[in-house]
Amino acid sequence: MIDLHTHTVYSDGGLIPAELARRAKAAGYRGLAFTDHVDDSNLRHILESQQKVVKDYSLYAGIELLGGVELTHVPPPLMENVIKRARDLGAEIVLVHGETIVEPVVPGTNHAAIRAGADVLAHPGLIPPEDVRLAAEKGVYLEITTRKGHSLTNGHVVNLSRTYGAKLVINNDAHAPEDLVDREMRRKIALGAGMDLQEYEQAEQNSLDLLFRLRKSEKKGGNQD
Repeated sequence: MIDLHTHTVYSDGGLIPAELARRAKAAGYRGLAFTDHVDDSNLRHILESQQKVVKDYSLYAGIELLGGVELTHVPPPLMENVIKRARDLGAEIVLVHGETIVEPVVPGTNHAAIRAGADVLAHPGLIPPEDVRLAAEKGVYLEITTRKGHSLTNGHVVNLSRTYGAKLVINNDAHAPEDLVDREMRRKIALGAGMDLQEYEQAEQNSLDLLFRLRKSEKKGGNQD
């Protein structure tokens, strides 16, 4: 299991990064990304705060760690520049807070995030077919979420992704220890969204592939420096 969407006390989560990593390991997770909510006001602070733990604790945590962000309510016209700025500041993974039906996200956020090449579009809500097609073309992963409320449109995302070939990942959007659902619950949520067993297993593999691709890319970049 991989969770590429989590929050710590640096935004609206309940745990510091080290404890979140330990809780995820104890719950059976193989990899974890810290992706606190950011805009331009806290982008640098959060990434700098994460980096020491991601770099120094990974060897001892027994779980692969990534430092990243979830761009949240960033105006669509600014999305590309903020994604670039996040990566320039060291974000290994960039999520964008998609157009969930339970929050007032600005229309056009999904499209802007995909066009700008975010790694994952979180809880994309009632995303239209043309944006799912674009996600497939751009290699942007769409999230199937275990989080209440956001999960209401999982089936819609699964159906369109099946039609247009967009890749899916399963994330918890964890804010607290109890959000780190076990393997059986992840499977049930995926099947409940309309996935078959093969599609569920592929989504889990997608998360693993993405984690190690991003980790490899970061190490390569570090060697070049």
